[in-house]
Amino acid sequence: MNRRFNQLWKLIPGLLVLIAMNVEAQQGSQAQQVSTSSPGQHVRQVYSFSVQDAVSYADKNNVQIKNALLDYKIQIETNRGITAAAYPQVSGSLSSTYYPYIPVQSFPNFISAATYQVLTQEGVRNGSGQPIVAPSDYGFIAAAFGTKWNASGALSLSQILFDGQVFVGLQARKASLEYAMRNADVTRETIKVNVYKVYYQLVVSQTQMQQIDANITRTSKLLNDAREMFKNGFAENLDVSRASVQLANLETQKLTTQRNIDNGYLGLKFLVGIPVSDSLILTDKITEDQIKDAVPLENNYKYTDRKEYQYLQSSNQLNEYNVKRYKYSYYPTANLNSQYSKQAFREKFNFFGKGDWFNNMNIGLTINIPIFDGFAKAANVAKAKLQQEQTKNQLDNLERSIDNDVQQARNNFTAAILTLESQRKNMDLGEQVYDQTKKKYEAGLGSTTDITTAQTDLVTAQTNYVNALYDAIIAKVDYLKATGKLP
Repeated sequence: MNRRFNQLWKLIPGLLVLIAMNVEAQQGSQAQQVSTSSPGQHVRQVYSFSVQDAVSYADKNNVQIKNALLDYKIQIETNRGITAAAYPQVSGSLSSTYYPYIPVQSFPNFISAATYQVLTQEGVRNGSGQPIVAPSDYGFIAAAFGTKWNASGALSLSQILFDGQVFVGLQARKASLEYAMRNADVTRETIKVNVYKVYYQLVVSQTQMQQIDANITRTSKLLNDAREMFKNGFAENLDVSRASVQLANLETQKLTTQRNIDNGYLGLKFLVGIPVSDSLILTDKITEDQIKDAVPLENNYKYTDRKEYQYLQSSNQLNEYNVKRYKYSYYPTANLNSQYSKQAFREKFNFFGKGDWFNNMNIGLTINIPIFDGFAKAANVAKAKLQQEQTKNQLDNLERSIDNDVQQARNNFTAAILTLESQRKNMDLGEQVYDQTKKKYEAGLGSTTDITTAQTDLVTAQTNYVNALYDAIIAKVDYLKATGKLP
């Protein structure tokens, strides 16, 4: 009974692990307050969701989607940084320096040399009446230059006149934003598919619980009838025991199914981003007509409808800009630089009083011409081209993968619809067989073995129908995802 249906819960364990690691309290606009706890504690909410409501709520509250959208905002700020490089760069500075000991410089004694030269040329004599003779070594003079206090204020300007890599970065800003948004779209699509599958899984489980309750009701009545017939001598105690075993198995199955459903609700709450302590009500129902409705099976899909394909296209466009950027690194760059400053020199710290401030200004043009860098630029260009080729290969492979996904999804969906119709007929037939067998048993024309067999066959048919119902709705979701038309 449980072997196939237990496979329906394969999405739940991973979600429960995430819940244990990170449960965040979030409130939704579609919720209504039902009870209030003490101040500072979470106010419990009740959420009534259709599958579209669940998808919309997850789009605003799922943590993975939030982070993907934050990546988009981060790219906006990154683009602002790229734009800033093309604007003039202006900076100012103020500085003051105190010299407890003014620096001393030593230089040849040119003063004495000039003095002796004049004296000897004029024939000046010393006190003894002898002509003055210049010494062979005049020595050095040590002197302190400057003042104890210096101050300066400067304003600097720098402007890129031409830099190919910066200009390519400016051109790639829009493509970078599109790339970040496509990444968010892929994350949204993944979360959306998971929400659909878990939501429908829980809706199908409600159908299974209804069937289990109906079987418990039937088996309870059968057990009571068997007890009465045993008391009147029309049945054996073995008939009572068999009915008791069937009822116990059904009650155990109900407990197991209910536990899986509870875990499924926890997983769906975490997936859409609501607190696990809040209540969640699913309003959608699944019918066979709904599953078959509005699903085109013709080949009218486009690769560009898939979020993954759009993401790779954006990546390919960025690779084109990357190749162009490295090619521009071969070109010279030109920068305009200018600085204006004022300086003052004082023996005391009185720069705001009387005294001169001396002006200084310069304007310069710098042109950097790349000559040889050990083939680093060539390596960067070659690497960027190879990365671009990888992306193109990924696009080609994704096209083949999409074709394969659509064909498989179409085949699975067609087979699932046929299986669903067959299992519904089989379940209806099983109910008829059980009802007829029970009537014969009550009339004394059948045995407990017959009714036990009919009950077992009915439960098996119901399980197969539930499995087929879930397989059909999931096949529809997979087909819509494969064609890029999942709403």
